[in-house]
Amino acid sequence: MIKIGFVGAGKIAQALAKGFIAAGLTKGEAILASDPVPQSIREFEDLGAQASSDNRAVVKQSDVVFLAVKPQVLPDVLSNIKPYVGKRHLLISIAMGISIKDIEKALPPSTRVIRVMPNTPALVRNGASVFVSGSSTTAEDEVLTRRLLEAVGTCDKVPESMMDVVTALSGSGPAYIYVIIEALADGAVRMGMPRDLAYRLVTQTVIGAGNMARTTKIHPGELKDNVTSPAGSTAEGLYFLEQHRLRSALIGAIQVATQRCKEMNEQIKKSLSSR
Repeated sequence: MIKIGFVGAGKIAQALAKGFIAAGLTKGEAILASDPVPQSIREFEDLGAQASSDNRAVVKQSDVVFLAVKPQVLPDVLSNIKPYVGKRHLLISIAMGISIKDIEKALPPSTRVIRVMPNTPALVRNGASVFVSGSSTTAEDEVLTRRLLEAVGTCDKVPESMMDVVTALSGSGPAYIYVIIEALADGAVRMGMPRDLAYRLVTQTVIGAGNMARTTKIHPGELKDNVTSPAGSTAEGLYFLEQHRLRSALIGAIQVATQRCKEMNEQIKKSLSSR
């Protein structure tokens, strides 16, 4: 049974813990968590986990430690837990914008570190996660990381240079999809459909279309063409979307979100270097 610790017990940490338990990778009593917020502590206690405000206790008693705190807090957290990090530990950071190199520098030499970017649908075990391996991680560490992340969705290994665009796409992407869901449902309501039915139909449509694209591996353009009859209603709707530059807007959203990630990363680096 893997002893898993969470330094930081917010929503993503809770989602991951619930997924690991549901997948049978660990049990509630083998999980520890720390957080300054009482409500977050209670959420973990409801899973049968041990939870407190003591980061060091989590590290002392865990084999795998998820660093699930805000990036501006992570440097202080690393300083706090450094004396208790040993060779047995695998540290998995989900703090946005802090590089593997900066995390490794703040910990004892040869500490095994993996950087992960999950997303919020991990809460329903449909997350999209990527990871980057540190300089001292082993093949076994990567296998374990995949097992953990695949318990709550999909998992891919990427170069660290890709993390900003990953954050913009799969990290921020659920927000874009929720806006699209809400807008499509509003359109149906405007045309006379009850709102609860509109939300049921549009959410299932998004799930179905996503699964179809992923399962069949058919190009999305071909799948779109298969739905579009000559001079039909879909063709008319697609023409309206093209007129209003939907594709351009979505491409632009990824571009500006990626750039914002880069700006935030630079701010974090300057903060770290000034310590």
